[in-house]
Amino acid sequence: MGKFKSTMEEFKAFIFRGNVVDMAVGVVVGGAFSKIVNSLVNDIMMPALGAIIGSTSFTNYKIVIHPAVKDAAGEIVTPEAAILYGSFIQEIVNFLIIAACVFCAIKVVSGITEQFKKKEKEEAAAAEEPAAPAGPTTEELLAEIRDLLKEQKA
Repeated sequence: MGKFKSTMEEFKAFIFRGNVVDMAVGVVVGGAFSKIVNSLVNDIMMPALGAIIGSTSFTNYKIVIHPAVKDAAGEIVTPEAAILYGSFIQEIVNFLIIAACVFCAIKVVSGITEQFKKKEKEEAAAAEEPAAPAGPTTEELLAEIRDLLKEQKA
């Protein structure tokens, strides 16, 4: 029982170490972010690109090496052999769009992080600056003038 408890303590220390928790959060957020990016690619970017090129997907583009063989009933006996270069192009386009989205997200997060760091540095510098020495009060200045005038008369 003691060895199990020791192992559990080690596991607990491992799990709650900062890097592991940060990584877990990153994986969860990354999974959610990938859904957003996939929707951007499939639902917004590709239809717009499809309007330009005349097709919403490149996946239909192929080079048929051997056409499909059909029987008299129209059933496929032997499927076609084709080079599906359109699927490859589609994946390249998806990658480029996803990479651009990730780049933009990192730029935004970096900018926000930089602003926070700059603000923290300014606050730290303001806290380190010694307070300006308090000047003499009006009464102290008047007393000093009075004493100087007394010295001149004497």
